[in-house]
Amino acid sequence: MTLNPWRLRLLADLATYGTVRAVAQHGNMSPSAVSQQLATLERETRTALLERTGRKVRLTAAGVLLAGRAREILAAIDAAEAELRGLAEEPVGTVTLAAFQSAVHTLAEPAVTALAARHPDLTVVLLELEPHESMPALRRGDVDVIITTADFAGAELDPTIDLVPIAADEIVLVMPSGSALSTADAVSLSVCADQRWTFDVAGSYMSSLATRLCRESGFEPTVICRFNNYMLALRHVEKGGSITLLPSLAVDPRYQVITRPLDPPVTRRITAAVRRSPVLRPEVSAVLSALRG
Repeated sequence: MTLNPWRLRLLADLATYGTVRAVAQHGNMSPSAVSQQLATLERETRTALLERTGRKVRLTAAGVLLAGRAREILAAIDAAEAELRGLAEEPVGTVTLAAFQSAVHTLAEPAVTALAARHPDLTVVLLELEPHESMPALRRGDVDVIITTADFAGAELDPTIDLVPIAADEIVLVMPSGSALSTADAVSLSVCADQRWTFDVAGSYMSSLATRLCRESGFEPTVICRFNNYMLALRHVEKGGSITLLPSLAVDPRYQVITRPLDPPVTRRITAAVRRSPVLRPEVSAVLSALRG
């Protein structure tokens, strides 16, 4: 079954205006043409949508249902057309983009550089905000676009927020060179119960994730350091003071550390998020396209 948007619009208009004559006047058509199209819609759906009494018609229960769905479908089509028109416009103005620490250099900055070359009248203000900070900021309207993780506890489905998938990033165990843990191709956290750990600050995405993974492996981690900067964490691990869990994007190759995937593997889904709008601003669309590229 293929539903014709034009015929759906006529059905929705009939629910709104009440008579075929009124629908015809609204659409600059003849009443007979409207009736013919509605009859065709009934044949296409194989459903009685209209009840005829003399020269009058009214919607059946199925007609009322489809008319309501038609409004939703037509609204989505109108929004899509408006967004496509917006994409064709040259982006200008300012967009505030917030990204978590490991995504700043690997995802956000390359996108900002590409945008500067492609759209010289577009300015992107870049902020570092972790997922537990950026989602509330987006909801408040403090930022326009965020790079976040879809599995973060504050990123559940929200009818006011649209999520745009960007990438996947593996969580890895980071250890100093020469660590006995590095002999395995992948490491089960259960063998790390006696290790000393460096974690992100309490309440952050990575701190909550690392704590949960350790507890699910049967132990409470001994945390001797907490840093809100991955470079500090990598330096502490490099000196042999601890081990840590980090997203692979956060592991800077300048540090002499060893990484191993977890067994079983753990992957976070990286997404962009924007406030839902009937028409997406051209400058916001440009930032999303650059991030996905």
